[in-house]
Amino acid sequence: MRITSIESSPFHELPYSNVAGGEARKVVTVRLPFFRATVDSLPQSVEAILVAADLQGRERMAAEPRMLGEVLAEELCAMGCRRLLPPAERIGVILAGDLYSYPDLHKRGGSGDVRPVFRAFARVCKWVVGVAGNHDMFGVTAPALDIAAFQRESGVHLLDGNVAELCGLKIAGVSGVIGNPKKPFRRDERSFSEEVKRLAAQSPDLLVLHDGPDVPAQGLMGWPSIRAALESVAMPAPLVVRGHAHWDAPLATLAHDIQVLNVDSRVVVLQRAADCQGKVRAPGRP
Repeated sequence: MRITSIESSPFHELPYSNVAGGEARKVVTVRLPFFRATVDSLPQSVEAILVAADLQGRERMAAEPRMLGEVLAEELCAMGCRRLLPPAERIGVILAGDLYSYPDLHKRGGSGDVRPVFRAFARVCKWVVGVAGNHDMFGVTAPALDIAAFQRESGVHLLDGNVAELCGLKIAGVSGVIGNPKKPFRRDERSFSEEVKRLAAQSPDLLVLHDGPDVPAQGLMGWPSIRAALESVAMPAPLVVRGHAHWDAPLATLAHDIQVLNVDSRVVVLQRAADCQGKVRAPGRP
């Protein structure tokens, strides 16, 4: 799968509450931007694929504010009714990790149970597949048992070194970040890069990561070792999705025309060219 064009400005925004940066706690209203992109192919059984990551915020003006991802699932239904998007049941969802924030927003981010986000999308969308971020949990008891039980739930596909085939799409994923392997969803640098290389060699249509490659020519943050792992694999290359480190522009291209879509704190909706408006050319190879 390749992106052929992507909007330069958002076609929709979803307001939510978050904590401003800096030492002083200050709850502010932030807007989650939606960008529309065209791809060269989509399965006939889906009309769009929504891709997002780092949805760390809470619902505005609610007594018991839901996580931003839960609100986003509801927003998809409303956007379908207004014909801004296809019906939610015709949309597949890809989540690239870090979906939790504290209910009282006493500090920015936080670690906690993100199963409600996956379940919210599973209730209304065609399917939901994703990887865990380094702040994500999938229960409150023994982590391994919780994750195994969650992976058996209908309609959700949590990836960590494995592949899911959905509507004819082959989607691979590596959860977590490069870090201390004694902590959940962390691998040492060599292991993480080798896992990326192993999955990319299986020729998936999409490779979903939380952590990801750098793009030094554009000064974009990430790991040189992950970039090298991707660039070492024989073509065709997958469309690589990542979060964790924010890039000003959502799309970049590595050597061998490997595309990397960064969805940190943003939503990108992938659609067929005939269904998209307001397109601009995708960035070329640096």
